[in-house]
Amino acid sequence: MTETELLHNKFFHIFQVVTSESFLKMDALGGEIPFWIAPYDVTFSNQVEVEIKNLTKKLLAKGIKPLIVDLFELSIQLLDKHVGLDEVFYMEEEEDKDFFKETLQSMLNIHDRFIPKLIELKNETNPDVFMIKGVGAVYPFIRSHNILNNIQVAMNDIPTLMFFPGVYNGKSLNLFGQLTDDNYYRAFNIDNFKI
Repeated sequence: MTETELLHNKFFHIFQVVTSESFLKMDALGGEIPFWIAPYDVTFSNQVEVEIKNLTKKLLAKGIKPLIVDLFELSIQLLDKHVGLDEVFYMEEEEDKDFFKETLQSMLNIHDRFIPKLIELKNETNPDVFMIKGVGAVYPFIRSHNILNNIQVAMNDIPTLMFFPGVYNGKSLNLFGQLTDDNYYRAFNIDNFKI
């Protein structure tokens, strides 16, 4: 089986999981937060984007409304609104990398800007499932475990699925298969979900 066929099968499995009643009702989680990770090989990022679009269409056709947030696009919107992209570009050219990274992290403050915006989007759309993509594009300014840790209160009433370009072994997130993030034990690997 080719890598493309394997990826297509993976997304067929994700579709079956997300459309299952037990997933949507968050059954059998034993009181755990309904967070799921869909790891994938970063070399297939373009194909994953196509698969996510197809998944979205299929979910909508089944009457399941997803809210899909691209962390990179959301970051750009927040920077443009609160600082202005011209100012960000100027700082990138003029400041050293460490200072620029710290400044961006401050501008994209998880508690003050990111999470409130996610809550606003959730309240506006009233989705059945919340999906996050663009994790690799915002590294190292935003770390995936920070997002997951901080949305627990805001998104604990709907299943949340993060598309993750790397490896998730149920204990730690390994971005791009090379960068081990802080341990994160509260999510389930969707590949292991039994229908």
